[in-house]
Amino acid sequence: MTLPETPSPAPQGTETPVQFGRRLSIEQVEEGQELAPRFDADGLIACITTEAASGQVLMLGYMNREALERTIQTGEAHYWSRSRKTLWHKGATSGLVQVVEEMRIDDDQDAVWLRVRVAGSGASCHVGYRSCFYRRVPVGAQRQAGAGLQFTESGKTFDPQAVYGDVPNPTVL
Repeated sequence: MTLPETPSPAPQGTETPVQFGRRLSIEQVEEGQELAPRFDADGLIACITTEAASGQVLMLGYMNREALERTIQTGEAHYWSRSRKTLWHKGATSGLVQVVEEMRIDDDQDAVWLRVRVAGSGASCHVGYRSCFYRRVPVGAQRQAGAGLQFTESGKTFDPQAVYGDVPNPTVL
């Protein structure tokens, strides 16, 4: 499947402001054409990101209002880093920018789905794998006593130390 070319993002500072609608009725939220996202108590909305061509799940992230606005304005994925407590332009450090081919909102507008094209090696995981979902959890009949997580990718697509250097790891223990 060939995806249409996406327009280049507008130059910095020239983006059209994004207007989110007020949530007035169930019909408006579920059946209307107005974007009226529902952010949680922390001001976040979940965002699942998949690779546009293959459909592979790359990551689950969160967006605050500004990240959602910046993603819509620029056509490049922005998230809210819960560990670093800051706006995060995906790929700004690594060069693995996620160019948004399509953005969808779910039925009650409390989750976002991005279909993206990833620059460089195509990886989206800070650990170096293509997908953040690089391990499978055995379930049901697949489970055996003591069975651990099973890797689904044969190897990393980049060396995190070479890409990020001394930048602190965002994983929280």
